[in-house]
Amino acid sequence: MKQKQVLLLHVFYWLLIIFNGLLSRAVYSKSGLDVLDVTIFLANFLGFYVNYFFVAPKFFNPNRFYMMIVGFFVGVFVFVLFRYSMEELLLPALTGFRNYAEGTTFLYYFYDNIYYSSLTVFVSTNLWFFKYYFKIEAERTRLIEERKHAQLQALKTQINPHFIFNSLNNIYSLVYQNSDKSLPAIEKLSELLRYSTKDLEKDIISLDKEIGYIESLIGLEKLRIKNPEMLVFEQNISNPKLGISPMLLVPFVENAFKHGDFRDKGFVLKVSDENNVLHFYLHNFKNQRMKDTASGIGIENVKKRLDILYPKKHELNIKDLESEFIVDLRITFPHENH
Repeated sequence: MKQKQVLLLHVFYWLLIIFNGLLSRAVYSKSGLDVLDVTIFLANFLGFYVNYFFVAPKFFNPNRFYMMIVGFFVGVFVFVLFRYSMEELLLPALTGFRNYAEGTTFLYYFYDNIYYSSLTVFVSTNLWFFKYYFKIEAERTRLIEERKHAQLQALKTQINPHFIFNSLNNIYSLVYQNSDKSLPAIEKLSELLRYSTKDLEKDIISLDKEIGYIESLIGLEKLRIKNPEMLVFEQNISNPKLGISPMLLVPFVENAFKHGDFRDKGFVLKVSDENNVLHFYLHNFKNQRMKDTASGIGIENVKKRLDILYPKKHELNIKDLESEFIVDLRITFPHENH
């Protein structure tokens, strides 16, 4: 799109030049175009684009301003040289016509054309700057997108090992207690791994798959606690195919199970969506007997991903109280998200 805009500026400039030439002929009651007019136009055209493609790029250096000034005067000199060669050397040799009187020196010709040449070179140089700016802007945008993608890939690869580590800890405790729930727990974990290995590589998955992660995780945790009915999970999803980045909500739930107190308090999780706004609410009580200095890795990860994926489109409120932990997250999706 930017290249098209630059092209339109070129077309507009040359249409303006042609219109000005035709208007001047009408004002001064001149006859139709002659070979001198065509030669002048071609000389201007060639001089304009020699400066555009060769001189301006060669001398542009944002760290050396004097080089750009030198480049401007070089462009003027080249432009005048082109016009002089075609009007005063080539044209007389081929047709016998010339623009200036015979014997006109190059110095006089240069002085007489320096204003017009400066104006043309100035326009040519500025059009090149437009092209250069759009190119740099496109490159900057591409680099930002690549950096975001690289950051997201790095953050997503951090989630899976952290998640597996905590799940294995839970299963280890069941095996250690010789619980008959250990085998179902291993089966639940394998189910979670199938989810994550298949979908974690994707940029976007459907909301129902992310909720599927959460349901499997809750199912795994219910096997190890004495009061599974304390885990309340309420869903009110009107658009299950809403696109979301994988493992964006799961870390909050995983963190609640890692640090929560489920002896008689449990936790409440609510997920709903309305008018393309996803609302995630989680409330759990902390286990005061367990202090983990490495806690919060997954949550910090999610915060970074939210900043990258949904800048100014999300609101995350976390209350880390003495005995409670509350997460209230709202994400506004574009209406075309399905």
